[in-house]
Amino acid sequence: MTKRIYLYADETGNLDYTGSPNPNGGGASTYFGFGTATFTTENHGEDLLGGLHLRAQLAQEEVKLTKGFHACDDSNRTRSDMFAEIRRQQPRFDTTFLYKANAYPNVKSAGPMRLYKMAWYLHLKEIALRGSEPDDELFVIVAEFGTKRVRKTAYEAVHEVCEQIDRNITLCVWTAPSSWGLQVADYGLWAVQRHLEGKKCTWFDPCIKPNLASLFTPWGRP
Repeated sequence: MTKRIYLYADETGNLDYTGSPNPNGGGASTYFGFGTATFTTENHGEDLLGGLHLRAQLAQEEVKLTKGFHACDDSNRTRSDMFAEIRRQQPRFDTTFLYKANAYPNVKSAGPMRLYKMAWYLHLKEIALRGSEPDDELFVIVAEFGTKRVRKTAYEAVHEVCEQIDRNITLCVWTAPSSWGLQVADYGLWAVQRHLEGKKCTWFDPCIKPNLASLFTPWGRP
């Protein structure tokens, strides 16, 4: 039976190789990678409505979420509410982190977008095949980022990877504030990255780990 599957993808880290990682921003991040939250159509309408209700409820409590949820910027109180909703919805999470210190010389020399494309390829080629059947409709929704020029190059890289995968893929590149699924992917990726880097995240075990299907680090770890 054909299913319609929504795979929401967000990225983490920057595309630089030089400079020491700085927890307050700046320098090169330790990893660059992608995280996805996958929903099927069976209850996805209810999932979207649940996100709307949560955002409206928090607005009623005078929490300003003009651009939706963003794990890095939200308060711990908002994070707790968001993670509780994610725990209720139970999307499938998958993550791929490339340890940039071990990047291949040819990847480094090819420029920053080669790293972006490599991370996307290593992630999607596995997740698309594991999470869907050949006859399924797979909507891949990727978070937009960067300047206009970078966005165009990133779209071309993502599109090329999608074309290489034996699935019926419709590619969508949307802004994170416009999509509940992208905000869920952001939260899942944020929690997994904190877990990977040994940082405190009280929400990882109860809310993300039970539905974390993969944590892939093909270039190793520090």
